[in-house]
Amino acid sequence: MRKINVAEFMALDGVIEKPGTTEEERSGKFGPPDWIMRHADEMSGAWVQKGMHESFDFLLGRNTFQDWEKFWPQNAYMWPAVNTATKYVASNTLTSSPWQPTVFLSGDVAKKIARLKQTEGPDLHVAGSAKLVQTLLKHDLIDSFNLMILPVLLGGDKKLFAEGTIPAVFKVTESMVNTKGVVMVNYERTGSALPEEN
Repeated sequence: MRKINVAEFMALDGVIEKPGTTEEERSGKFGPPDWIMRHADEMSGAWVQKGMHESFDFLLGRNTFQDWEKFWPQNAYMWPAVNTATKYVASNTLTSSPWQPTVFLSGDVAKKIARLKQTEGPDLHVAGSAKLVQTLLKHDLIDSFNLMILPVLLGGDKKLFAEGTIPAVFKVTESMVNTKGVVMVNYERTGSALPEEN
């Protein structure tokens, strides 16, 4: 059985907006261009590199996949595994891509992902993909979180934990704080909702 791990850069207010890199994005609902990189140091870099060298397939939303599809095939030297891993993409509009191996999931995505978890293969790694993460949360499909919590407030409406999240209990398996105040933490699922008090 595969597990689903969600990895996100998150602001203190729970926002997971991507940095605005174009003029159009900076005027819209995106975080400042440097809200992540200005808090990077050697420790956080090592944390990210460690995650990049683990063995997994990807589970991505359409927007994240299209962003990655433009960048990673031409920059494989930075992260070879991103090209060789299977990309499972939740989308009702995309059906093909030159970036292979890629499998598109349409229709009842939650049901298809639940079935995918029961198959043999590497664990499934989710990055970005805010809408897909909400679907996973609402259907109780997430096994772990790998979060980098940055000491900023972004005030956006794209939150990691939005309305409809299923109650669950997690334990901390690893944590550290870098020199810029970034909390890096791994949470693994331990059970369902907290028991009721007597």
